[in-house]
Amino acid sequence: MEKPVALGVDIGGSHITAALVDLETRTLIDNSIKRSPVNSQESKEDILSAWCKIIDQSFNNIKDGNRNIGIAMPGPFDYEQGISLIKDQDKFKSLYQVNVKEELSNRLEIPLENIHFINDAAGFLQGEVFAGAAKGNANVLGLTLGTGLGSSLSLKLKAIDADLWNSPFLEGIAEDYLSTRWFVKRYKQLSGTELPGVKELVEIVDTDHFATRVFMEFGYNLAQFLIPVINEHRIDTVVIGGNISQAFNAFAPELIATLKGNDIDASIKISQLKEHATLIGAASCCDVSLI
Repeated sequence: MEKPVALGVDIGGSHITAALVDLETRTLIDNSIKRSPVNSQESKEDILSAWCKIIDQSFNNIKDGNRNIGIAMPGPFDYEQGISLIKDQDKFKSLYQVNVKEELSNRLEIPLENIHFINDAAGFLQGEVFAGAAKGNANVLGLTLGTGLGSSLSLKLKAIDADLWNSPFLEGIAEDYLSTRWFVKRYKQLSGTELPGVKELVEIVDTDHFATRVFMEFGYNLAQFLIPVINEHRIDTVVIGGNISQAFNAFAPELIATLKGNDIDASIKISQLKEHATLIGAASCCDVSLI
């Protein structure tokens, strides 16, 4: 009996990444990752052809009958029907109202029922719940902290986009305070010096009291953002990914202390699967035991 294998695909505005996932061991198959740049401004034909090329290459050693695909796709998108609803963003305009599932099915000669879609933010958390830091946890919140704020909820092992980036927070919205640009802006306000990003702040946090203060403020702000979400959804675990998660040790003390001070006992964990989380999460959509 062949191992259950599915292809996990992560589609972004400038690339497509794909990898085969062993659904039994819940791990990537060695040396199966393929990545290619894709210009999301191109025509429908150019975009779909580029995607199909990578998917075809990924399935080179897999029999046709066993082709199952899980695709993590940015929204807005009808994930059930496979129809793109992206029109007011600077990407994939040529795919607006295109049934991507049918297009891929016809071009790749793969049955419609073997192609599954998931929101890209949800794909990250789905991977962590399926095989990573949140495996076995019931109610999980996922955050990807970087140039923007990605958020997702997994309730009973099924992840969905939480879409919290623009929720009202302090004097603006959540993303104003929980992204790279906040670090750059706040450090400049305190020190008068502009640094490129969070990585540079981490490098000086032990010797620069302004940098220390920035990370303490971030930890406090993140806790204040999390408290109502954790309480509303009875979250037991929060998984943090994205570039800012690499600075976790710098903001974790204030984050955890503030949560505990507000009687929040949820575990705070760093992404275990890192850049592979979305690929594994997308592929897990093909696991019949979870569908």
